Amino acid sequence: MSKRLLVVEDSKPIATVIKQIARSLKFEVVIATTLAEVEDILSADTDFFAATIDYALPDALDGEAISCVLSHGIPGIVMTGKMDDETRQKILSQPVIDYIPKENSQAFLYLKRVLHWQLTNDQNTILVVDDSSAARNHIVELLKRRNFTVVTANNGVQALEKLAQHKNIKMVITDLEMPEMDGIELTNEIRRIYTREQLAVIGISGATSGIHSARFIKNGADDFLRKPFCPEEFYCRITQNIESLNNIAKIQHAANTDYLTDLANRRAFVRAAELRIKEYIQKKVPYCLAMIDIDFFKKVNDSYGHDAGDQVLKVIALYMRKHFSAGLTARLGGEEFAVLLHGIDVDNLYNRLDDFRREISVSTIPVGDIPISITLSLGVIFDSQDEFAKQMNEADNALYLAKENGRNQVVISGAELED
Repeated sequence: MSKRLLVVEDSKPIATVIKQIARSLKFEVVIATTLAEVEDILSADTDFFAATIDYALPDALDGEAISCVLSHGIPGIVMTGKMDDETRQKILSQPVIDYIPKENSQAFLYLKRVLHWQLTNDQNTILVVDDSSAARNHIVELLKRRNFTVVTANNGVQALEKLAQHKNIKMVITDLEMPEMDGIELTNEIRRIYTREQLAVIGISGATSGIHSARFIKNGADDFLRKPFCPEEFYCRITQNIESLNNIAKIQHAANTDYLTDLANRRAFVRAAELRIKEYIQKKVPYCLAMIDIDFFKKVNDSYGHDAGDQVLKVIALYMRKHFSAGLTARLGGEEFAVLLHGIDVDNLYNRLDDFRREISVSTIPVGDIPISITLSLGVIFDSQDEFAKQMNEADNALYLAKENGRNQVVISGAELED
């Protein structure tokens, strides 16, 4: 179900632009051009995710529509052509999401960003640390206005406990002066556990000395705010740091993921598999490493085209996720895949691999109107104590034997020595 946006705007061209922006973000749009229309709509229906509110309407020249919309619990973004300091203060004295001056086309680009943030900020959890309940509650209210998920702590010791409990926290906003563990000590502890790519830290303080900002930054904080801070600056710094983290995450995902199948790529698979195998060996957990290859894949590309070949690779990745959801899966390159699994015993692991192979062999992959049938060959090594590179090589040798012996089968590394 799409979210609904109330657009309060008497200018038809501007309302049209806002509507286009909203629809690009999958909003359903309702437009009101006067305060009377707003009141009429809200008297019967208040189910709106947010609203954009023109400051001056024909029957409400001084921002009356803002309080009308906010009184119904609908978060509002104010669009205004009037931008003197008195108007700004009047807008900011109300719990609006933001205000946007109608100065040029940048206003609408910024509006799109704000609406996007409102839709996605609930995925970003922020920990607020302050021993003052009033200061803490003020920051929480500002963050919830922007739809962030918020966790709170009274001091540094409690903050570290909350970080251990909530693994999805992306940012910590911490006061300097606190009992038990102050903000500088907390920042130091955080940086001992989390890198800047994993977690952002913003220090805050009401102290007038400029040395505190430098102390926070030198101890690992990403930013600093002096209390009392301007809500606009607060939001800008929060958003900037969250966006930086999200951009880093996107870069890391691109660097570690196969672009076509969205499975791990070779580099990411090797790095993660080495760590998991060490843990399996240490805890004596049965495991296997399997190399997987699509039989006669070149014929698929030659007969049906590379788009068909790409579709086959994507579908194989979907089957791998289905069968090996708890395992580590990867596309190593071309038509070659790999999976690292742990399980109850060798028989259990073998059966899971063979079930996957058999389901592929009896299925067809639709490419347009053409059903394509394929089979897989697998080479697998169980519970090896060898270095990972050697395990990869042994599993690859077993895969080669599967190809030599007729394809569409699972061959166990070393099995040929037992014959």
